[in-house]
Amino acid sequence: MRIRATVAAVSGTLALSALAVPAAHAGDEPVAPKASAAVADATEAVGAQRAVAGDIKVTDVTVNGGKDVTLGTSAKKKFTLTITASDPAGIELSSGYLWLGDDPDAPTGIITPATQAEYNPTCADVDDTTTTCTVNVTADPARLRNVGAGVRWNVFAAVTNKNEEQVTMDDLKSDIRLKRASRLTVNASPEPVKKGKTITVAGALTRANWDTKKYAGYTQQPVQLQFKKKGASSYSTVKTVKSDSKGNLKTTVKASVDGTFRYVFAGTSTTPAVTSAGDAIDVR
Repeated sequence: MRIRATVAAVSGTLALSALAVPAAHAGDEPVAPKASAAVADATEAVGAQRAVAGDIKVTDVTVNGGKDVTLGTSAKKKFTLTITASDPAGIELSSGYLWLGDDPDAPTGIITPATQAEYNPTCADVDDTTTTCTVNVTADPARLRNVGAGVRWNVFAAVTNKNEEQVTMDDLKSDIRLKRASRLTVNASPEPVKKGKTITVAGALTRANWDTKKYAGYTQQPVQLQFKKKGASSYSTVKTVKSDSKGNLKTTVKASVDGTFRYVFAGTSTTPAVTSAGDAIDVR
């Protein structure tokens, strides 16, 4: 873990401007985090002193309450980054953002607060030495690539104690994964159908492609075909069908009784589970 300790020659709120990293433009490489001019001037004013701030410790980092974040191709999603830190002098504030890649100075992906105002965290003291601060960050599919799905993002945190000493940590690990939103359809036909005749159950499994900003077929994935008899309270699995090279699903079953078919996908590390709507069949 790379830890940088500095003397904060500015107020805690202004010190947060060091976290105001510019967001990447859609279709461009992400912009590396940079300190604001205000913080640069303040650092120069104290002669770039190094503070002995080794007593500042981050004890917990939680993203979105520990739940995965699912995004489609266009809608932004706001979620929380919570940082708990401690110091014998007490903690003034903590804030941060998420980044992806091998080098925090040249990230391949970045998720920050959407506005300057949102860089200011909401903090609550746990006790005299420990404080939990929460900041809102916003993931924008326009600035995401498929490589960012299913992997652990890093967390950059800046923590300032009540002596105006600040420590930045750039490789804390998040506890969530970003996932590409999935869709699943079903269509059972013909309808009505005579008992004993063949029913064709078609459908399609698709997911968000963050590279193209469109939904595309999720290929060669096992999907369960389930059936619920009319009047029953639950579904049972009939068979497992694998999506084809375009994400399409198709199988046949024999008509027996009235009921409803649906497809169920269990999900993967990059794509969440999804269940189609039900399609009722009338057997005569």
